[in-house]
Amino acid sequence: MAVVEDVRALGSELERSYPVYVRGRLKFRVKQIVYVAFSLDEAVMGFAFPKEERAALVAGEPGKFRLPAESDMRFNWVGAELAALDPAEAREFVVDAWRMVVPRKLSLAYDLAHPGGPG
Repeated sequence: MAVVEDVRALGSELERSYPVYVRGRLKFRVKQIVYVAFSLDEAVMGFAFPKEERAALVAGEPGKFRLPAESDMRFNWVGAELAALDPAEAREFVVDAWRMVVPRKLSLAYDLAHPGGPG
């Protein structure tokens, strides 16, 4: 069972990433692009995810993942019940979301520095 604390430090440590609070909700950004956001009660983690793959993700585990609100379907985004994720899985989704918004050279540098994946 993952909680916000399992990914908070990671989101702050990834290069160019920084935390912000918007209307009381924790979000992680690179420049002005949000790549991870938590619900007010921190039960749901929304994260950047390829649009073309999200239907399969949600269909495969509908108790764990959910599609974004109708108004957000145009974005590369999906939501997950944080309690349904294990901490390592939550960290992996954060890193993968971060990869979608940073230059490839930063992603490659992260891979070299963390050959076993996110800690």
